[in-house]
Amino acid sequence: MPQTRLFFRSSGALAREAYSRLETEFEEDGLPLALIEIDEAQDIHEISVYAPEHPDKAMSRMRAVMSFMADAPKIAVEELPEIDWVSYSLAGLRAVRSGRFFVHGSHERGEQRPGEIPIEIEASLAFGTGHHGTTSGCLEMISRIIPRERPRNALDLGTGSAVLAIAIARLARIPVLATDIDPVAVRVARENIRLNRAGEWVEAVTAPGFHHPIFAHRRPFDLIVANILARPLIRLAPAMAHHLSPGGSLILSGILDRQRRQVIAGYVGQGFRHITTLHREEWVTIHMKR
Repeated sequence: MPQTRLFFRSSGALAREAYSRLETEFEEDGLPLALIEIDEAQDIHEISVYAPEHPDKAMSRMRAVMSFMADAPKIAVEELPEIDWVSYSLAGLRAVRSGRFFVHGSHERGEQRPGEIPIEIEASLAFGTGHHGTTSGCLEMISRIIPRERPRNALDLGTGSAVLAIAIARLARIPVLATDIDPVAVRVARENIRLNRAGEWVEAVTAPGFHHPIFAHRRPFDLIVANILARPLIRLAPAMAHHLSPGGSLILSGILDRQRRQVIAGYVGQGFRHITTLHREEWVTIHMKR
């Protein structure tokens, strides 16, 4: 769909403070933000918010956030062409090796090394090709946990492309429930599940939160993977505890390094204990046990 860029320019500490507040405001929505230095000598920065839907609402929220600025700059609007930006930006990227897995596009089919588990994922409208630090961190953690704990029932919450659900199924050969709130992501997930011949183990369902009846039907899970965002993950901590079996493992990602302690604290309060953290660029993947 067409995408709208909302942007403004500011200088110095004001620009950085505005970006930080906007990042907090739009974190749960998953809207991309950018902070670019325009003039190094005068310390001028351009802050952008990309809003594929409801740009007027995004504009209003930006103005509310910027009210702390005594002389708030005018927000400009730019309509971007209707391009599948994910496919466009990922075109030509090389395959990713993480843990036991070789995540690749069709152009690198058959290039896995001995012992690697190939997963074919094309760039699409759904998040999760293995290139992002959160996805590669989850793949590494899955590779470590499954051989050691041998889970029998798994959940991939916020599945996106289903790469993590497919990884679990291919390595453990167990039932995996893959859910997402976005029906487009679920459609892409189902295509990838078929492509990787994982339909025997993986079921993809459109489900907001834990309210869908399928969770009650499929729980408890021995392994839950949730690559979402920090704030929703903290809110979901009680539900995670309710749906995870005693002694089960939780893999959490979509978390910036600076958010790590807050997320861990939210889960410790629900009876979880922190096992280990993987760092990938500015992102972390956390292993918790109930």
